[in-house]
Amino acid sequence: MWNERYSHEAYAYGVEPNTFLTAMYNKLPSGRTLCIGEGEGRNAVWLAEQGNTVTAVDISEVGLKKANKLAQSHGVTITTVHADLTNYEIESGQWDAIVSIFCHLPPALRKDVHSRCVDGLRPGGVFLLEAYSPMQLEYKTGGPTTGEMMMDVPSLTTELGGLEFIHLQERIREINEGDFHRGAGAVVQVLAQKSH
Repeated sequence: MWNERYSHEAYAYGVEPNTFLTAMYNKLPSGRTLCIGEGEGRNAVWLAEQGNTVTAVDISEVGLKKANKLAQSHGVTITTVHADLTNYEIESGQWDAIVSIFCHLPPALRKDVHSRCVDGLRPGGVFLLEAYSPMQLEYKTGGPTTGEMMMDVPSLTTELGGLEFIHLQERIREINEGDFHRGAGAVVQVLAQKSH
């Protein structure tokens, strides 16, 4: 599915970074940054432009090719890793920041990945996430077609145990990110830090 979605010349979710990421950026430590489910690279490239060392992981090699092309056109370098998050090893205690933007996974895998993200952060490291909440099914402006693939505050509070929440909110906001995220959307947003 993802190779097909990314096979067009246009960027499915645009080339501009996610606005929650840019709004919260001053609260992220700079350094080694991991972007999971990064697709065509818009967030990874922007993070690299801010001076971070960025690794972008995605299941779609087509998306990652476009991510490298985008990085090149912006004069930055990112490391792309073609991997399924089921078996991608998030190194323990190695990341200053981990970013998950609309990375929707089946519940069991999501819990596992989130647990590995918590473990992967250095002390003081920050996890940033924006995803659709189940209420998005009423809006139909992007995201998965089933509620179980979406996230909410109670599930994330449990899955990200061990982190201190700086920002944790479900809200409705206008999203204009390429052709596939357009219009009002129901999202959940997280900014959480691993204790020093």
